[in-house]
Amino acid sequence: MNYHNITKDDMLNGDGLRVVLWVSGCTHHCDGCQNPITWDLAGGLPFDQAAEEELFEALAKPHCSGITFSGGDPLHPFNRSEVYRLAKKCKELHPDKTVWAYTGFLWEDVKDEDGVQYFDVLADGRFVKELNDNNIHWVGSSNQRVINVQETLKTGNVVLHETKPATK
Repeated sequence: MNYHNITKDDMLNGDGLRVVLWVSGCTHHCDGCQNPITWDLAGGLPFDQAAEEELFEALAKPHCSGITFSGGDPLHPFNRSEVYRLAKKCKELHPDKTVWAYTGFLWEDVKDEDGVQYFDVLADGRFVKELNDNNIHWVGSSNQRVINVQETLKTGNVVLHETKPATK
């Protein structure tokens, strides 16, 4: 798996302050995508041991709420096994931190895969420029969903993530 960046103390890609791993590779090629530079599977840098150490060092900070996988598409078939491995490792090392992922695939396409159970939240669906809505929290177009994975797995029905109000 290749990646483009590791962002620390990010507030735009999930609840709280997060570390974000921006992976390479996406075949959705959504018109109006914010990150077309990440589409190329061979782009960026190889995700090696040093990158993993950097990722988990940032995640271990007490103020960090969790990790978000974005890109590109973390659930591109080339990325899935590594992203699932990292999500599992996060849950093992930091069970109190949340794991988010953004994908252009639909929940219905990935829900049965071994690995999705390590996610707390999955933002699914392709970005559709004509459905762009800047008033929606966490996603860019109204067809996309922000799914509470754990509740969805328990009930068998898609349960949307509720955004928590900011604390004072």
